[in-house]
Amino acid sequence: MHNKSMSNENDPEVNKEVEAKGPQSMNERGAMRSRRPASEAFRKFIGSNWGPRDDSGVQRSEVADFLPARHQKLSRTFPADRLVIPAGGLKVRNNDCDYRFRAHSAFVHISGLGGEKEPDAVLVAEPVEEGGHEVVLYFKPRASRSSEEFYADSRYGEFWVGARPSLEEMETMTGLRCAHIDTLPDALAKDAGQVQLRVVREADSNITSMVDQVRKQAGLVHGEDARPLDEELTQELSEMRLCKDAYERDQIALAVNVTYQGFDEIIRSLPRAVGHRRGERVIEGAFGARAREEGNGLGYDTIAASGNHANTLHWIDNDGPVRPGDLVLVDAGVEVDSLYTADITRTLPVDGKFTEVQAQVYNAVLDACEAALEAANKPGCIFREIHEAAMEVIAQRLEEWGVLPVPASEALSASGQQHRRWMPHGTSHHLGLDVHDCAQARQEMYLDAKLEPGMVFTIEPGLYFRADDLAVPEHLRGIGVRIEDDIIVNDDGSVTRISEDIPRTVEDVEAWIARVQAEGK
Repeated sequence: MHNKSMSNENDPEVNKEVEAKGPQSMNERGAMRSRRPASEAFRKFIGSNWGPRDDSGVQRSEVADFLPARHQKLSRTFPADRLVIPAGGLKVRNNDCDYRFRAHSAFVHISGLGGEKEPDAVLVAEPVEEGGHEVVLYFKPRASRSSEEFYADSRYGEFWVGARPSLEEMETMTGLRCAHIDTLPDALAKDAGQVQLRVVREADSNITSMVDQVRKQAGLVHGEDARPLDEELTQELSEMRLCKDAYERDQIALAVNVTYQGFDEIIRSLPRAVGHRRGERVIEGAFGARAREEGNGLGYDTIAASGNHANTLHWIDNDGPVRPGDLVLVDAGVEVDSLYTADITRTLPVDGKFTEVQAQVYNAVLDACEAALEAANKPGCIFREIHEAAMEVIAQRLEEWGVLPVPASEALSASGQQHRRWMPHGTSHHLGLDVHDCAQARQEMYLDAKLEPGMVFTIEPGLYFRADDLAVPEHLRGIGVRIEDDIIVNDDGSVTRISEDIPRTVEDVEAWIARVQAEGK
C-alpha cells in the first residue's frame, strides 16, 4: 500500500526545489526525509523571539581541580613539544544515524570531559616559554539561534540534539582555555618547524592528517616516519593513568557500587530468564537498564553466559536459554558519567543453590582469588606475580581431581602449562577509563612493575570445562566459573577489594539470591 505521507513525489515545493537545483547529490538524497524549510521568511521567523538562555547551572566540574597535575606529568615527558589529543568524531551506525559518542580515553583523562562530550573536540598542549604547557580545548560551540545550524543540522544543531555549551561555559566547566575548532589549523601551523608536533594517531584520522600536513609543510618528520614520535605520546598517556588520583579512585568506587545494583537486578530477573527462550538476553537487559539509569551505560558488552556458554570466554551473543540447574556467568560493569568503569564477574546458580560439583569448582576458583589477593598484599609484589599465585592454586586443584596429565609442579613450569587448557586467560588487568586500562604501557611499567599506590586492577581467575572436553570427567563437563573483583593499592601499599561488599562465597551468594528474590515478592 502506498503511503502518500512518506513520499515527496507529488509535493510541489519539493518538485520546484529539484527543478531549480538539478540532479541531487547522494548527500542531498540522504536528507530528503527531513523536509527542511528553506524560505527566507522561515529563516527570519525561526531566528527571532527566543528568550534569554539560563546558564545558572554551569559550574566548575569536580575533576577540573585534578587536571593541572595530569598536565604537569605530560609536560615533564615532552617539555618542548606541541601535543595534539583528539576526542574523535561521531561514527555512522547506519545511513544517517550515529553511534552514541564516547571520546578517546586519553582525551577524557586530560580534559575531564565525560558523558557524550565533546565530538570533534581536540586538546592541544602548547609549550610555553616559562616551562610546561598551556592546554587549550578546541571544540564546536553552539551556534546562535539565528543560524541555519540551529534548526537545519541534524548532527550538531540545537533543535535536533540539544544546546552545545558556549566557549565561556566550557571554560567555566573545565578550567581550560577554550577556542573554536575552526581556529585549530592556524594553531597547529603556528611556528611549525620550531616546535615538534605529536598526535594521538588512532583517535581521529582527520586530525592526524591535518597534523601530518603541517609537519610535512614545515619540513618535520611526517607520515609513517613520525609514527614512533606519536606512539611515544600514546604510551605516556597510557602510563600516566597507571596510578589513579583521588577523583579517579572515587569514580571507580562509584562504578563498582552501581554495578552491584545491576547484579541485584540480574538476580531479580532470573525467574523470568528461565522462562524465556533467550533468557541470557533477559539477564543482559536487566543489567543494562540499571547501567543506563544510573551511569553513562555499559563499560563493555555484558557477558551473560548460562551453562556451557560460560566456557566461551567472551560470550556476548547472549541469545541462549537459561535452564534450571545451570550456572550463569555474568561479566559486567557500569560506566559512570565520568566514563570510569567497574569490571565484575559473578557466577550464579540459577536455582539459588550450587550443586556439590558446582560448589567444588566454584571454591577452587575462589581459592585462586584469595591466593592472588594475598600475593598482591605482599610488599614489593610484581604485577605478574598475582597471576602466578592464582595459577598455583588452579594447577593444584586440577591435580587433586586427577584432571592434569602431569604433576602440578611440571604444569607450572614454562615448558609445561597444561593447566592453562582450563584457564587460558590472564588473572589481572588494570582498570579505569578503559576496562583494560593502560594497555599501551610498556611491559616494564605493567607486567614487570611493582604495585604502586593508586593502581586499580582486577583479579579474575576461572575454570572452564567445555561440554565436549574429553580430557575431564563427565561430571565436570559444561561447567564454567569465573569470579572477578576490582582491587586498589592503598597509600600504604596494602590492597583492598573495592568490590568486597558484592557476595562471593558459596554461602553468601546463595543467601544473596534468596534475599533479593524475597524482596521482589
